[in-house]
Amino acid sequence: MNKIVNLLNRVLNSNGTKLKKQDEYMYWSPFTSHHKPKLQINIQNGNWHCWVSNMGGRNLFQLFSKVSASNNHFDELKELVGDSPRYRKKDDTSVKVVQLPKEFKPLWNGGDSIVKRHALSYLYNRGIDDSDILKYNIGYCTEGLYSNRIIIPSYNSDGQLNFFVGRDFYDSKMKYRNSPTTKDIVGFDLFINWDEPIILCEGVFDAMSFKRNAIPLFGKTVMNELQKKIIEFKVKVIYLSLDSDAIIDAIKISENFINNGIELRMMEFQENDPNEIGFEKLLYLIKETSITKFSDLMKMKLNGTRKRHMEI
Repeated sequence: MNKIVNLLNRVLNSNGTKLKKQDEYMYWSPFTSHHKPKLQINIQNGNWHCWVSNMGGRNLFQLFSKVSASNNHFDELKELVGDSPRYRKKDDTSVKVVQLPKEFKPLWNGGDSIVKRHALSYLYNRGIDDSDILKYNIGYCTEGLYSNRIIIPSYNSDGQLNFFVGRDFYDSKMKYRNSPTTKDIVGFDLFINWDEPIILCEGVFDAMSFKRNAIPLFGKTVMNELQKKIIEFKVKVIYLSLDSDAIIDAIKISENFINNGIELRMMEFQENDPNEIGFEKLLYLIKETSITKFSDLMKMKLNGTRKRHMEI
């Protein structure tokens, strides 16, 4: 562990101060000009967090990416942490590089305009607050292909952009114009703690509404990369939070996870989607949602069949 501390000292250009809590160190943060050390790092599990800028991540590769560490430092870190999936840095040159629109402007940055006010008003009305805007690096565009759209980036576990959602905040006919790259990624991976129960949602606004450990599917199916990561990290509990009109999709997803020995809890929504319900009610639903069994899925299938016959 002393070698990891030594490496961090060199990368961050400061000497870490050991805290009373085991394996926790405090460093001067490269993300703020605060007069006190505000970057807290756990050298055992790789968790790090800046208490001023709210930047943080779940492994040291993410931190090294954020501070533009050298390739030699990355190689040294890889030697020290071994081949643990928590720390593994993927090198896949076949993956298309994702870039934010060149017109992208972060909403947390200074400046003011009518368009920016409209973008912020739209987010506030959907329950997204300033801390969410900073955490997810939400921005907007005033011109170009993504003009009058809120841009919500998604970052992988190494802090690299892997997708973004563009939502029109004037409610035009084309509500969404997203990144022209594959959706077969893990949404909001940077913020996911795979040791804890995870929540699977349809969209980014649903995921942000939960405030913690929620992954947007960008649709109603679980893609390959997410399935692989769930298996790789041996996730024990999954909360499935799809909209009420996606019951057939929810049943298929549930069957797959239950067959793989994962405890599945299907959250039920009557008419509103998770983003419309609000944080407090979502917390209540999480506490009240029981384990979903195969018998429950069979009942849902039968009820769905009956409803379709009645509609016919």
